[in-house]
Amino acid sequence: MNRQPQLMDVTRMRDILTPHLSQIREHVFMNSELAMVRGDHTVFSLLMHQKPPFTINDHRFGIVMSGEADINFNLQDRHLKSGTLVYIGPGTIIHPKRLSPDLRIFGMGLFSNFPMPFAQGQMPSAFNGQVRDFQLTVSEENIATATHIMDTIWQTVHATDDYHRPTVTALVAAQMHHYDHLFRQQADQLASSRSREQSIFDRFLQLVTQHCAEHHQIGYYAERMCLTERYLTTVIRQTSGTTAKDWIDRALITRIKIELRHRHDARRL
Repeated sequence: MNRQPQLMDVTRMRDILTPHLSQIREHVFMNSELAMVRGDHTVFSLLMHQKPPFTINDHRFGIVMSGEADINFNLQDRHLKSGTLVYIGPGTIIHPKRLSPDLRIFGMGLFSNFPMPFAQGQMPSAFNGQVRDFQLTVSEENIATATHIMDTIWQTVHATDDYHRPTVTALVAAQMHHYDHLFRQQADQLASSRSREQSIFDRFLQLVTQHCAEHHQIGYYAERMCLTERYLTTVIRQTSGTTAKDWIDRALITRIKIELRHRHDARRL
């Protein structure tokens, strides 16, 4: 039976960060529901030493304040730089490759027991599970808005030992709406210029990331996408320069590495 690895949940993060609290205390907040990192490079350096790739089972939001990073999200390489908004959601596979020494991120993680501010079926479209991750390069004004909301959340959780949860939840909702609005703006712009072949490739890669552990045959993905196997194979090769089978194998190898790391860590507990 396949077991979904969840290497960077709240428990794992607390175990990694607790020995270094004296060094990072002013830049980190964490309880069982919510975690925040404000402009500290040490946290990400510690995570880099944990032998990535990682997976998460929660929602995380970031604002790149300075510096840059090369990170592979769900089998795709991304270059993050100052002025980028980042979202990574449940099931994301994360493989940091390079972090510049001046990298500073203002980030927030909503753990699995955080009281999400939306009823079932009302989650903004960017976070309803159809998209695992996205990165947005936006205007200074939009970065300022995101930073202001994040600052307010930071101040609220530090106001008392037992912060006012409805206020934090409402502020988180505002941030999610802001990200969702910018995501949909970008999606609309891309939709007008993206070819049908690129859309097919993106959908294929999303399905492979989700189902490679159970389904290794190209025919499964072609059927899910209502395409012939021959057409899908041709499109993937023309769009990416790599065969569909190679993408499936690559995703499976990454999944196996994560499973092995999870089992190794479990034996150590």
